[in-house]
Amino acid sequence: MNNKTLKTTMVVAALAVAAGSAGPAAATEGYFSHGYGAVNKSMAGAGVALSMDAMSQATNPASLTGVESQFTADLSIFSPLRDYSVTGGPGPGMFPLAPGSYDSDRNYFPIPGMAATYAIGPESAFGWAFYANGGMNTTWKEPAGGVFYGGKTGVDLGQAFLQLTYAREITSGVSVGISPVLAAQRFKAFGLVAFSPFSSDATALTDNGYDWSYGYGGKLGVQAEIGAGVSFGAAYQSRVYMTEFDKYAGLFAEQGDFDIPASLQAGLAWDSGSGVKVALDYKRIFYGDIDSIANPMLPNLMSAPLGSDTGAGFGWETINAYKLGVEFEATPDLKLRAGVGFNDNPIPSSEVMFNILAPGVQEMHYTAGATWQVNPNNAILFGAMYSPSSSVTGANPLDPVQTIEIGMYQWEATVGWTWTF
Repeated sequence: MNNKTLKTTMVVAALAVAAGSAGPAAATEGYFSHGYGAVNKSMAGAGVALSMDAMSQATNPASLTGVESQFTADLSIFSPLRDYSVTGGPGPGMFPLAPGSYDSDRNYFPIPGMAATYAIGPESAFGWAFYANGGMNTTWKEPAGGVFYGGKTGVDLGQAFLQLTYAREITSGVSVGISPVLAAQRFKAFGLVAFSPFSSDATALTDNGYDWSYGYGGKLGVQAEIGAGVSFGAAYQSRVYMTEFDKYAGLFAEQGDFDIPASLQAGLAWDSGSGVKVALDYKRIFYGDIDSIANPMLPNLMSAPLGSDTGAGFGWETINAYKLGVEFEATPDLKLRAGVGFNDNPIPSSEVMFNILAPGVQEMHYTAGATWQVNPNNAILFGAMYSPSSSVTGANPLDPVQTIEIGMYQWEATVGWTWTF
């Protein structure tokens, strides 16, 4: 088998595996991943101004002009440990919850990722990448009778992206990139039958199994050298327009609409020239623009049915994230990385009740990783992430004598392989 045939076979196989194994969760800024690929993840997602590897295109399409032709793949094992507690009451409110402390089931998830890039002459490159978002995932087997008195309760959202990229150096030290983005997502909800009187379509509210949604968006990026060893990078991903979740048109606002919000990332990087690179990034995720995510529970639950344009949602707010990553070349064959990231919590205290289903409360991420260059063409990648416990506390909006606390902590381990050809 010649190299061209081998490369083609690997790409086809990788896409086939990716299409069938989109992970349901990822280390989260809300439900966006903190980074994409083993290298970027180990720097806390910083690096919009760096060209690190083929998966860098997921952060900034313009990065590919600085990457050799290569294929990279990795697998993460992600563990989100979710819990909630209810204290007080039950009181005279219309919907008291069972007091106690509870832990979600299903705590380990495999998350695949892969990407490739191909140089097209000295100034341009083409690439593709597959990666995932997630984090809105819970399975509450307790309390007896269900969180909302409908039996086992929870939701499962997974999102997978296939990005195609073209990048070009338009003048010395300045590159631009563009990427059409195709997306698929699946969702199911269960245990919500008690909200049937509040729904525009109780048959499309809960316990309908998985539903699939498909859509498209785009990503633009730029990288520029602005000084001695200093570079600037910025990338914008548009809103990803998705088909509706028809099986859950009585749950999500706008008859099952669940578009993926736009995001913006910009940053600076410094290459010392002696084996040290530092990246500092800012990211903004526009959750507040998506009604099914951003509509508050109250007063919407009382003024409009679930599934309508102004139906109740999760009350998530647009957030900012700040990322710092460092790479150190310890030896010619070993690069070490570390990072720290902080992001706003998208869930206000007024929205804790519905967000028992989706406690995306994480704020801090600490990361580390390494690349071991086995030989000139092959490298093994390692990454790790820890996100310490974070929580939000607020009153039960449907029985205010009760207090609800939702919380989570996370860890993730990643191993990958890069083949440069």
